Amino acid sequence: MKIAVVILNWNGVKLLEEFLPSVIKYSLEADIYLADNASSDDSVTFVKANFPSVKIIKNKSNFGFAQGYNEALKEVDTDILALVNSDIEVTENWLKSILNTFENEPNTVIIQPKILDYKNKEHFEYAGAAGGFIDKYGYPFCRGRIFEKVEKDFGQYDDDCEIFWASGACFFIRSSVYKDLEGFDADFFAHQEEIDLCWRAINKGHHIKYNSKSIVYHLGGATLQKSNPKKTELNFRNSLLMLTKNAPKEKLFSIIFLRLFLDGIAGIKFICNGKPIHTWAILKAHLTFYRFFRLHYKKRGEYQVQKYYKTKSIVYLYFINNLKIFSSIFDTTKLKH
Repeated sequence: MKIAVVILNWNGVKLLEEFLPSVIKYSLEADIYLADNASSDDSVTFVKANFPSVKIIKNKSNFGFAQGYNEALKEVDTDILALVNSDIEVTENWLKSILNTFENEPNTVIIQPKILDYKNKEHFEYAGAAGGFIDKYGYPFCRGRIFEKVEKDFGQYDDDCEIFWASGACFFIRSSVYKDLEGFDADFFAHQEEIDLCWRAINKGHHIKYNSKSIVYHLGGATLQKSNPKKTELNFRNSLLMLTKNAPKEKLFSIIFLRLFLDGIAGIKFICNGKPIHTWAILKAHLTFYRFFRLHYKKRGEYQVQKYYKTKSIVYLYFINNLKIFSSIFDTTKLKH
């Protein structure tokens, strides 16, 4: 089974200098590609000079995460794609258990490793942690991270289990399935496009898994900091887009209506916290969403799974019930909320 590690890069020469050596050292089973999004720094020159075994793909423009990968992967011929952020440090044998799962479980098409924090290696990392889920209203959360609460890793998620979405920070997918799903939705540009792709895969009957034996460390925030209003805008907008494309038709409009209410509360919270620019980002997200609603509604597939969510409202559990740890929430509530 052939595997390719593809690292999307834009002006990330410092990150490549720091993190690429671990990928090369521990990825002997794989072909390694740098997919460059028309960088203006010397990223490509640096990689060619210092890591000649890495294959270079040059995109014509900075297409962002979604279209950037879509364009680059047209040039990659392999069985398994490992889409890896440029700020990921990998560990010994990180590919072994992933490949074993793909070989032994033909219905499993997407896998996420355990993602820990590069700066605080005893803790999970915000973007993915131990595998992701969403609630009924499209709010994402992870085993090991709910909203801003990130857990310490003491082995509580050292299992291999089915999840709803895998983090784009380190994302394994069968190449044939990526092509069948027509890759990421380029209209997302960045953020939550991996959740949309996973949801579309699930709607087609595929399985997604978390693999705790494969461990990587993610720096996080190298492109857009969590406090960046542009990231706020993209996250809120793209969450609405994926609901429009993938939620069951009979539930969709009531969900969107409630999201308007919930996102309004989030906007008020930002104002109370002295961050009105993020409130404006949420407003812009909604305005863009409603403007292009019909376009994205037409992207809906033939079938949508009815029970796509782990719980009805993670917002209610986290902010009202004050339950902030994944294992505690789902052990105590038994998904009643």
